[in-house]
Amino acid sequence: MCISIEGGSIVQETGMSLLPAWQNFYVIIGSAAAALTGLMFVVITLIARAGQRRSSESVGAFGTPTVVHFCLALLVAAILSAPWQALWNAGLLLGLCGLGGVIYVVIVLRRARRQTDYEPVLEDWLWHTVFPLVSYTGLVVAALLLPIYPAPVLFIIAAATVLLLFIGIHNAWDNVTYIAIELSQPQNKSQD
Repeated sequence: MCISIEGGSIVQETGMSLLPAWQNFYVIIGSAAAALTGLMFVVITLIARAGQRRSSESVGAFGTPTVVHFCLALLVAAILSAPWQALWNAGLLLGLCGLGGVIYVVIVLRRARRQTDYEPVLEDWLWHTVFPLVSYTGLVVAALLLPIYPAPVLFIIAAATVLLLFIGIHNAWDNVTYIAIELSQPQNKSQD
């Protein structure tokens, strides 16, 4: 890539030189997200084997988003680990990921309001809708600014990605503990 003052090439070259410094960060984030996604499959399998009945609405509102957040963190790690020739390419994909995430949060909000297995409390609304919306919106904004201000924007992308990872960890733990407590309660069998 040519370095010149014309056409923003200096900014582009400087931005591209920053990506290798983030490789270890994204290897860690991507590995954690992939491992935690696998663990969610194990948890869902164990729940199914235990005979715990959950409606598809509640799984769609509280279980599936956790896997989606882990997968998006993995995807962001993969995007920023790729050998891009220009930052706008990575920014475009990150923006699409963020936009898809924002749309998905709206879907999750609708699912959470419609399901009847569980009455969400403030903490649930924060961790299942507000915090993911903040993270995905941050990705959209960062994607737009990445080619212009690469150094600070890479920190915003990192923060959004770590937030997705922590959201997934919190929600997975919340799901598992709720189900474990529910499974440990004796079933109320009423007789006619």
